[in-house]
Amino acid sequence: MFNHMVEHNKDEQLDHIFHALADTTRREMVRMIASHDRTVSELAEPFHMSLAAASKHIKVLERSGLLERSIQGRTHMCRLNPRTMSRAMEWLQFYERLWNVQFDALERELNKAKKEEH
Repeated sequence: MFNHMVEHNKDEQLDHIFHALADTTRREMVRMIASHDRTVSELAEPFHMSLAAASKHIKVLERSGLLERSIQGRTHMCRLNPRTMSRAMEWLQFYERLWNVQFDALERELNKAKKEEH
């Protein structure tokens, strides 16, 4: 029962991560905070959006765990949470290995067929 709940929570977190990354604006925000922490204003500026609109995107990123926000006085600082990004990468790498095995098998078959032609 406990393992099922843990797996369900992992799946739910992946749902939130990929939902957050499905939006172009949020992917760009993640790219921006990957290099260094940014304020909400700095994240909003390249998109010419209001702070309220930027805040909605940031809340989605926070809910996914990709972004952590801290408040320093009146300034909201946003930073990337690399642990969350690594969870998504682990999931993707499983499928990358799966596809690599499939492509390697296809390559062997194509090479075998090519040798038989000659």
